[in-house]
Amino acid sequence: MSMLKIFSVGSRNSSNVVRNCVRYASGGEYVYVNPPKGNPTWGELTEKAANSVYLTELGRGMMVTLGHIFKEPATINYPFEKGPLSPRFRGEHALRRYASGEERCIACKLCEAVCPAQAITIEAEERSDGARRTTRYDIDMTKCIYCGFCQEACPVDAIVEGPNFEFSTETHEELLYNKEKLLNNGDKWEAEIAANIEADYLFR
Repeated sequence: MSMLKIFSVGSRNSSNVVRNCVRYASGGEYVYVNPPKGNPTWGELTEKAANSVYLTELGRGMMVTLGHIFKEPATINYPFEKGPLSPRFRGEHALRRYASGEERCIACKLCEAVCPAQAITIEAEERSDGARRTTRYDIDMTKCIYCGFCQEACPVDAIVEGPNFEFSTETHEELLYNKEKLLNNGDKWEAEIAANIEADYLFR
């Protein structure tokens, strides 16, 4: 078969319409790549008119709406209903204690060092028994980006991000957490936090 050459030619009636053609190298015969359509049929005209005034689209939309009436709703009645949370969910911060009531934090300051937002401030001192404990543990929740680095860096699982995500406030000062606030969060959510850590132990 001879080679093909693709180019454009003007229409015969001197209009600006450009048509794509194919010319056989061996002859002067032209073949339209996109041949012009003939006169539309009454069916095509009717369908085009219906689409123009959105009659068919309206009917299809109503059918979709009616079909979803009898389906299970995709939404929940929040806050009376709440969806499931992953064990890895990173919510409000908390400081944990041991079962004896002793706080876990050993003031190693790894969480403060690893925090990319510099939201953690720790001050520590040595107690009379030689143990090192924090005297100040502050988290600026307005700076926190909830990356979870503090929880991953902690060697004793003291600082964690718990399952609570409903802690909105009306003032900026209420989001400046101190050690007492963090320990209270840990006492409140200890059962859920311990269960999440146990469920996630294979991936740590």
